[in-house]
Amino acid sequence: MKLAVIGTGYVGLVSGTCFAEMGNHVVCVDNDQDKLKKLNAGEVPIYEPGLDILFHRNVEKKRLVFTDDLKSAVNENDVIFLCLPTPQGEDGSADLKYVFAVAESIGKILQKAGDKNFKVIVNKSTVPVGTSRSVTDILKKYGIVKFDVVSNPEFLREGFAVDDFMKPDRVVVGARNEKSFEMMRALYEPFVRQGNPIYEMEPESSEITKYAANSYLAMRITYMNELANFCEKVGANVDMVRKGMGADTRIGKRFLFPGIGYGGSCFPKDVNALIKTADDYESPMRILKAVDDVNKAQKLILVKKVLQQFDMDIKGKKFAVWGLAFKPNTDDMREAPSIYIIRELVRLGAKVVAYDPAAIENAKFYLKDTLEYSQDQYGMLKDADALLMLTEWNEFRNPDFEKISYLLKNKIIFDGRNIFEVKKMEELGYVYHSIGRKTIS
Repeated sequence: MKLAVIGTGYVGLVSGTCFAEMGNHVVCVDNDQDKLKKLNAGEVPIYEPGLDILFHRNVEKKRLVFTDDLKSAVNENDVIFLCLPTPQGEDGSADLKYVFAVAESIGKILQKAGDKNFKVIVNKSTVPVGTSRSVTDILKKYGIVKFDVVSNPEFLREGFAVDDFMKPDRVVVGARNEKSFEMMRALYEPFVRQGNPIYEMEPESSEITKYAANSYLAMRITYMNELANFCEKVGANVDMVRKGMGADTRIGKRFLFPGIGYGGSCFPKDVNALIKTADDYESPMRILKAVDDVNKAQKLILVKKVLQQFDMDIKGKKFAVWGLAFKPNTDDMREAPSIYIIRELVRLGAKVVAYDPAAIENAKFYLKDTLEYSQDQYGMLKDADALLMLTEWNEFRNPDFEKISYLLKNKIIFDGRNIFEVKKMEELGYVYHSIGRKTIS
């Protein structure tokens, strides 16, 4: 099948590459000339395990190409994916200017070319309910008749996106035309050979499904964070509570790990967008408003622990940070808790030096030169007053504690991800602060 993918950001590049891997011919369109230059030079601009292998294989076989020629891409392909950014606006809503601008361009192109072949415009961007109707209205304005606007949300986890796309738990397709469903079934059939379902529904249900899933996961994380804070107050261990809860099949074990709040490109934006959309329809999401408030506070919970440890004065103190990305196996810094923690430490007069296996370059965009960036995971610890663990990269799970002890000025660790066992840290003689567990002092 011949496909066009408009937008080569995270979703567009992963989607286009994975579709090409299944034998489709995919043309990816972008107006960012610097990005196109890198892509055509064989450079993968995002950090995503396994993506580079598929990318280079399909570029070499000429199944995956990159261009700024939207006109040709629209005219020569009958399935057109919109993988465009929908950033959060000031009021919390999703900003759809890129989606609508491309819809206008597609309408003009098809109007000029003539309404010949049936076109399926597939919205893979995360958009509020009603967006498919809005895009439909834009195309109809140009007299386009032979088309359908389909909602096909992505459910990709950063760090696992290739596996998630190639072996999806489910595929959700929202359409109003049986021909659209047929074309989408044919496209996704190779990805669901193990029997995972393709759920077909109206576009409105599909659009809500994406927001509902992400908001629910954000709610689980936030509940566990509040529960962890309560456990600390009463002397309970949130790890034991989590295991006892997770053994209940009605609850399950996933997304029950407390920490320093959720971040990334999806959860914060999607929670706020659903709140705003629900308010617009006079059906307020009171639970999600609480989730957002609690998450913002949780991002600074570690700073409170730092202040308490150092008698509320950290001016001139040096803190080493391991982990900047919002989660492991990605270089994504969007809404990362590390941003808020480091900014607050610096505001209070502390010096910060940070290491991350993948996210340092992206971190510089958000944190500028307010801290020192290091490529030396251990050397940066020299004379630091404490070590803060902000991302649970695997390489942090079994470090050289002897070297850490030797280099740190004080044997103090603030573990925002509960990477280490409390008992082990006690045996090693550390002052150890974590989330929802007793403090070793």
